[in-house]
Parts: sequence; C-alpha cells; structure tokens
Amino acid sequence: MEERYRRRGLAGRLLRFACADMVRRGVDTLYLVTDHISFYERYGWEFLCMVRRTAPIICGCIKYMVIYRHKERYPISVMCQFFGVSRSGYYGFCKRIGNPEPDAELAELLRSQQERCRQTYGYRRMWLWLEKQGIHHTPKTVLRVMKKYNILAEIRRPRKWVQMGQQIHKYKNLLNRDFHADAPNQKWVTDISYIHTDEGVVYLSIIRDLYDNSIMTYKTAVQQTVNLVLDTIRLAMKAEKKRIAAELHLHSDQGFQYTSQGYFNLTQEYGITPSMSRRGNCYDNAMAENFFSILKTECIYRQKIRTFQQAKELIDDFIDFYNHERIQLKTGEAPLAQRLSA
Repeated sequence: MEERYRRRGLAGRLLRFACADMVRRGVDTLYLVTDHISFYERYGWEFLCMVRRTAPIICGCIKYMVIYRHKERYPISVMCQFFGVSRSGYYGFCKRIGNPEPDAELAELLRSQQERCRQTYGYRRMWLWLEKQGIHHTPKTVLRVMKKYNILAEIRRPRKWVQMGQQIHKYKNLLNRDFHADAPNQKWVTDISYIHTDEGVVYLSIIRDLYDNSIMTYKTAVQQTVNLVLDTIRLAMKAEKKRIAAELHLHSDQGFQYTSQGYFNLTQEYGITPSMSRRGNCYDNAMAENFFSILKTECIYRQKIRTFQQAKELIDDFIDFYNHERIQLKTGEAPLAQRLSA
C-alpha cells in the first residue's frame, strides 16, 4: 500500500513539474517529459493516465517530432501510446520530414500583403487580391491557410452611438436605405465621430459618396460645433462644384448640427436636398457609420493615441489608404479607382 502511494506521489510531482515548466518553456517541455518516459515503464498506466489529461493540448506534429527525437532511446510503440497518437500517423510524419510545406509559399504571400494592408484584410479581400495577382485559390483555401499560419485580420470591436442636442429643423428620410447611386455626387452621407487621445477628443466629420463609397472630404476639430459640419460641406462643394448632380441628396442622422439653422441655410445656398434618418435608427445612416467602424477597427483602436497631431496624421494617412488602395469586396478595387474609370 505504501509503495503504491509513493509511486503516485512521484508521478504527481513529476506531472506538476512538467506542467509548470510547460507554461514557462512551451514546446521544450516535451523533451523534459519524454526524458522521463522511464517513469511510465516503471509505474505503468497510473502515470500514463495522469499525463494523458494534459496531452491533448499538445498538437500532433509536435508529439511526432518528440517521438522522432527519442526513437533511438525508447520504443516507438511505447512513446506513441504515451502521447496518444497512432504509429501509422508517426510513420507518415517521418515520410514528410524534409518535404516543403505545401502552403508555405501561399502563406508568405498572404503575410506580406497583410503587412501592407495593416493587418486588416480578411480572407475574402485576400482572395480578391490573389485573383488580381493571377493566383487562383478558393476562398476556403485562403481562409484555411490564414488560420494555419495565424495571418487573420484583427476582430472588430463593438461600438455605441449617442444622440445629442435639440432639433430645430427636421427632414424626411429621402434616402430610405437606398444606398445605391448610378453616378457620382448624387447621394452623399455625412456624420461625426470622435477619437480619444491623451490630450482630449478629436472630432471627425466626413462626407461619403454612395456611388463608390469614397470619402469626398473630411475635417477634424477639437470641439464639436455646427461649424465643423458646415466647413465639411463647403470643402466638398468646393472640390466637386463642377460635377454636382442636378439634385444632390445629403443624408445625415438627427444630430444637433444637422438640425441647426446654419445647416439649413447652407444646404439651401448650395441647392442640396437634405435627408435625415428616423429617430434612434442608426441603420438609416449605416454607410456613414460603416466607415467610422472601418477607421476605428483597422486604425484607431490598434494603438494608443497621445496627441491631437498624432490622431490627425493617422486619419489623413488612413483615408488616403482607404480611397486609393483598400480593396472593396463588392467591386474588387479601391473606391477612387471606380470613380476615375467612370
């Protein structure tokens, strides 16, 4: 009886030591465990059952590598049983030793492109990019390789919106979630978002054209005022004054800037037809909010912003990247590429 408990104590201490070392050293711990296979030979299934509780967390190829390393020291059948793998799997692994990984070349292409696009491309955009390069794989293959080599894009974070201010002017929802435009400068959407820095909040106002989803113009400020919105509209009209459609719809939410008297006067001056989301319905202005989601998840949330100047530089850089380089899933090209080819 005492001998049995002594054996259990020795096996338990070894397992605890191996698990602690596994956390500290990772894969090298497997060499430590296999160096003590003699404990299995001495104490049998009692020790093996305890080790097998942790064995499933170790991937098969690593187990095969350890078995291969110790094949001259221990019987292969004993080590396969110890790690819970089949002998046929091990011998198949031996045949593949020295052969290049079949997905290594594709993975290197995906990794280099993921670095260029700032770790923001999912497997669909990666597939479109490969097609443009003349490299043909199915989307599922691209997804599998991205998972295998940990080249996935970063996951989006949830966001929350708050409505502020009082309404002076209210407009009908003329857009009515019809986010398609047949030509440039027919339908614009606008909104304001904010970026937190150590110095305070930077407010960003944008106008997005629904024809190609490009950002027509944008403006930043450290205060959320009506003038921020008005200046954004003035910049857009100055840039596109010769190419404005006969009836331009400018859609917004019910923020206080868009219900103000100044906004009403400016839209009348430029002949713009205002359109407004229903109260508390963020989906009516989804295209404007969609861009802010892209900006924040692919740029802003991925770093700590210290100053106003840093925030403005990041915004300038990302919007230039978005308009000229970032592939859209619907069109397979960057937003302004479609406008220039129209």
